[in-house]
Amino acid sequence: MKKSIGAVALAAVMIFAFSPSAHGSGFLIYEHGAVAMAMGGAFIGLANDATAIFHNPAGIAFLEGTQVSAGVTLIFPNSTLSMPDIDLVNPAYAETYNQVSQVFYPPTFYITHKFSDKIVAGFGFFAPYGLGTKWPNPTTFPLRYISTRANMQTLMFNPTIAYKFNDNLSFGVGVSYIHSSLDLDLTYLLDLTAIPPLGTYDVPITVENTTGTAWAVNAGLMYKGEKFSLGFNWRGGFTIDYDGDLDLDMSNVPIALPENGTVVAPFSFPHVLGIGAAFNLSDQLILTADVHYVLWSAFDRIVVEAVVPGLPISLDFPPIDENFEDSFLFRVGMQYQMNENFALRGGFLYDQTPQPVESMDTMLPDSDRWALTAGFGYNIGKVAIDVAYQFEPFKDRTSPNRDIYPLDLGEGTYSSTAHLFGVSFRYVF
Repeated sequence: MKKSIGAVALAAVMIFAFSPSAHGSGFLIYEHGAVAMAMGGAFIGLANDATAIFHNPAGIAFLEGTQVSAGVTLIFPNSTLSMPDIDLVNPAYAETYNQVSQVFYPPTFYITHKFSDKIVAGFGFFAPYGLGTKWPNPTTFPLRYISTRANMQTLMFNPTIAYKFNDNLSFGVGVSYIHSSLDLDLTYLLDLTAIPPLGTYDVPITVENTTGTAWAVNAGLMYKGEKFSLGFNWRGGFTIDYDGDLDLDMSNVPIALPENGTVVAPFSFPHVLGIGAAFNLSDQLILTADVHYVLWSAFDRIVVEAVVPGLPISLDFPPIDENFEDSFLFRVGMQYQMNENFALRGGFLYDQTPQPVESMDTMLPDSDRWALTAGFGYNIGKVAIDVAYQFEPFKDRTSPNRDIYPLDLGEGTYSSTAHLFGVSFRYVF
């Protein structure tokens, strides 16, 4: 039992930092430009601005001149955990816990340049995986052995080139350098009963300065007809080998013990496949639709190695099975051009969770979700501003809670919503 506590706690280094409070299924963030965001993210088949570097790199082959897009998405998640049986374990525990309010702001930057009639190159910077979570009262939170705070960021630097075969068909390919970092707070139940007369002690743990890098490839195809376009996008999976510092607060332990160590863990990110279409129903109205298939089965288990030199016990953590399943994401959108300067946009999306309920806990309380989106674009000459809003309710989901305590905690029900606001500025030279 004690070994299971440690295993789940340290697995939070790699899991809970990817809280899905306000983005696509699992821990994928899919809001990378206010135009696409306002259209429900259905942009693979349209891909008509510089954000195509993320959505479908083949789309940049049809862009003129030099185009720049910069923006940010503000994410306001709200999540509640209800545990109706927790008072049977300890009457001092509350039945309901609200996550501490936080705001996340993944940035985007894209630039493209047309070198010839057939070749366009570009560069994209975005954060497709990440976010974090913070629970209240970390010393008394009943699930503190899993996590009390996490903050994670994964940045991609994505140079891209596209080739236009003819007026209708193009191909794009890119390579990404990926840098990821995370911080985490949790409580570790340190078992020193093998050293009489010592017992077990709550030891707060901070994981910090934990970073890793990787490389990945992405590619896309685009067919553009007079009233119809079709696109395909593939963003390759990758593995990051995280390496960082492990700090233990031994103030609760009656003997002097070392308080510094290291953490090493590999983490696999999924391949993402998508196909999308755009329909020009009139000179003013465009409809779009995308289907994504995310190969989440790459995320099957977490293997963590933690070392604290001089500690009289071994931190031996068995693998934690996650058993994620591949999942679909469905997105539709529309744009209505009111006049040459102003466009209205809207959309709808539905994302399946890849997470089995047996793997669900405060580290990653994922569930199916849908969202409504809306926004507008306003341009004057070469300058444009795009604004988007997304309301995202998650389906309530009940978890058995991982068996990390000597006593049964009962079930926990997670209820989550999120509000997202996106803004992008575009400039065409």
